Amino acid sequence: MAGIVKPPGEFSITPHKVSVCILLQIYAPSVQISLPFPFASVAQHNRLGLFLLALTKSCDDILEPKLDELISQLREVFGVLNPRFVDHLTTRLSALSSPDDLFNFFTEMRGILGGPESCALEDEQVILDPASNLGMFLRRCILAFNLLAFEGVCHLLTNIGVYCKEALSSCASYETTCFEDSSSNLEAFPEYENMDLENFVFKKVTEEIEARKRASERVSFHLHAPKALFDLVEDIEAPADPKSKHSDKVGETSPYVHPPNYALKEFEPNSGIFLRTNWQIQGYLQEQADALEKNGSSFSLNAFELILRQLHKLAPELHRVHFLRYLNSLCHDDYFAALENLHRYFDYSAGTEGIDFVPPASGSNSFGRYEIALLFLGMMHFQFGHPKQALEVLTEAVRVSQQLSNDTCLAYTLAAICNLLSEIGVSNTAGILGSSFSPLTSIGISLSVQQQLFVLLRGSLKRAESLKLKRLVASNHLAMAKFDLTHVQRPLVSFGPKASMKLRTCPTNVCKELRLSSHLISEFGFESSTMTTDGAFSTAWLKNLQKPLGSAILSQENGSGSNENAFQFCVQPSSIPGSVLQLIGSSYLLRATAWELYGSAPLARINALVYATCFTDASSSSDAALAYVKLIQHLAVFRGYKEAFAALKIAEEKFLSVSKSRILILKLQLLHERALHRGHLKLAQQVCDELGVLASSVTGVDMELKTEASLRHARTLLAANQYSEAAAVAHSLFCMCYKFNLQVENATVLLLLAEVHKRSGNAVLGLPYALASLSFCQSFNLDLLKASATLTLAELWLSLGSNHAKRALSLIQGALPMILGHGGLELRARAYIAEAKCYLSDPSFSVSENSEVVLDPLSQASVELQVLEYHELAAETFYLMATVFHKLGQLEEREEAANSFKKHMMALKNPLDDEDPLFNVL
Repeated sequence: MAGIVKPPGEFSITPHKVSVCILLQIYAPSVQISLPFPFASVAQHNRLGLFLLALTKSCDDILEPKLDELISQLREVFGVLNPRFVDHLTTRLSALSSPDDLFNFFTEMRGILGGPESCALEDEQVILDPASNLGMFLRRCILAFNLLAFEGVCHLLTNIGVYCKEALSSCASYETTCFEDSSSNLEAFPEYENMDLENFVFKKVTEEIEARKRASERVSFHLHAPKALFDLVEDIEAPADPKSKHSDKVGETSPYVHPPNYALKEFEPNSGIFLRTNWQIQGYLQEQADALEKNGSSFSLNAFELILRQLHKLAPELHRVHFLRYLNSLCHDDYFAALENLHRYFDYSAGTEGIDFVPPASGSNSFGRYEIALLFLGMMHFQFGHPKQALEVLTEAVRVSQQLSNDTCLAYTLAAICNLLSEIGVSNTAGILGSSFSPLTSIGISLSVQQQLFVLLRGSLKRAESLKLKRLVASNHLAMAKFDLTHVQRPLVSFGPKASMKLRTCPTNVCKELRLSSHLISEFGFESSTMTTDGAFSTAWLKNLQKPLGSAILSQENGSGSNENAFQFCVQPSSIPGSVLQLIGSSYLLRATAWELYGSAPLARINALVYATCFTDASSSSDAALAYVKLIQHLAVFRGYKEAFAALKIAEEKFLSVSKSRILILKLQLLHERALHRGHLKLAQQVCDELGVLASSVTGVDMELKTEASLRHARTLLAANQYSEAAAVAHSLFCMCYKFNLQVENATVLLLLAEVHKRSGNAVLGLPYALASLSFCQSFNLDLLKASATLTLAELWLSLGSNHAKRALSLIQGALPMILGHGGLELRARAYIAEAKCYLSDPSFSVSENSEVVLDPLSQASVELQVLEYHELAAETFYLMATVFHKLGQLEEREEAANSFKKHMMALKNPLDDEDPLFNVL
């Protein structure tokens, strides 16, 4: 393997850390240095600071880079300025030829740290804050050096010599000075000539180096031994890494992965015996898995297979080794071996992968735990759309976990049940959830599904907190936020006249839970964090440092060049594990959903943009697609269908369009909206049928998709003036939503029923539905939907006659701030038209005196409706404008408005357009 193996134990000073200290001295020179390093610009100085930050963040990684690798990184990052860095670095390293030089060097390093006297320094001098990341690294290096015994200092000096010789073997003068005559180094320091210990140490170190040179090309070492002793691994041999250069292609993947030109014919004799922790090996396996999936052809089948066999021999409990052997065989088309290793991986990793396992108190067998197998089986039933089977299996997993005292599995199982009850419509859990889930059932109180879900969420959260399962705690906080977003928290037990009757959701609780879920990221804000358990180490700092920016979210060109002159340092790299990033990203997606419901379009868009910009690399394809869906929906509502379909085309290329994918559903939604607006009722009905086919036939599954299909079916019937059929579909949908407690969807269905009665001429029958929808919106804080319901209520009052024009106008003006601030093109146009109709219906209003009050909103509505290609409302707008112009006597403007009215009416009556590329898209 490439790089230099670090010694076991805590933080220790190594030649690589000495090199980083030298670079730190270039970045922040001490007062004693009269001539600072000649940087060409402030940007180059800042670039060095970020590069050092990345190096210090990777100090606890699996391998430390060799000097030639560090020089290669400097060359890639700094380009033309690189020779100066390399010359300064190698000169300072070569000058460290005695213990006194090391003592003087670390004494000088103290001078670059800021202190109480730093306020008296010159303005242009750069000092390091002792509490910063760079300052903490330097303090740890100084402390580690001060703790070294004299023998350790001599060993460090020898290691620095070997470290330099490997990279500078072509420099004859350096080799002659430092390695050919070790006795001359001793004679150069007369002050140590009477110290037998120093002579003894140098003699022993020199003999060790010579012995390594004469050794065979196989070296014994141990890769994974959290509790092992050195004497247990002296007889185990494994190949060490040859001196090889990374190709550019692999270097882009990771500077710490297995090199593609790995050869077994030569091994490094200077590796020695070493130990590594379980976390380090897990991190190494994770890096190799990523590299295999990205560039598997660069790996040698036999060479990498030999390494994996040695790892399995040393630590049989590392089941991911089987997974890497599967990937290695699959990349080289050895399908029989790949299948065999995949079966081994599942056989040996049963119940040990995928969760943070805490050994049960009973000390049962660590393989094949039945309760975790039940948990995975229940999750599989959930993914395949079998809610009853999933709930039964998960209930059994709870019982077995309680019997075996497996608290960790119990916590994860409760979280899985909560996820199932929140995602899938379950109208009744009688006979499935036992008394252990509902403590109040013992006193004769029956709980609804939502109350049981609330009890389970609180219990799961408390259990995860007690077990200190940080990621599960964050996930439970997200689940609580989602619950508070769509459910009114009624008291479980309420009796007496003073019982609380506040039936509203609380956005403050949602924000609180989202904030608490984001606290997980603070676990990675310091170097001693114990949260990194899945192998995602801080090598990501170096990887992300070399990743260029500017990749557009919805851009045709997603490729990134490797121009080192365009190297950018605008974003701080991340060393946070992918699973944590996925959780944090989910919180932003939930924030976007919350702001959509609450009616703040700008905040919803901002949170979706944050997710698409920062978390798509670590997220699942489903979540990433959801972020793109939200952004494209925003484009359709506020910019029109032209831009939305252009963005959709890019999203379709990025995400695989499979059955029930979010991108496919979005495409059908956009097609249906555009077809209704343009009067393509056949196409709209065809799209409704496609949506209905995508939904599962299992009761309670795909409730969101079923609701969406029914809503659009009713709207299609309404557009076709089939009022009774539309009302029947909407009424059936309301009953389904009520059965499965989909209260937010009920508000939309009630509003649709009010619209059906308004269009059919029965405004009196539509008023109760509009008022009921308004009540739902107030209870769930659906501000934008409330404004839409208020607008519909005003239109209903206006339909009852001109006597109610002022009341309708008052309702519209009360909702206008919300509509104009957060509403889309269609909602704003409807508000403008309704406001103009109120003025025109008012007998006391004079068009000749205040024509601008009517013409201005109508002109704005016409512009927005033409962007949407909404022919029906656009025709109504131009009809009203023509009427106003006729009353004003402006004949030319009247004729222009009349011609526009005629054009939209013709387009509405003849919707077929052979030139429309979207007409035959299905």
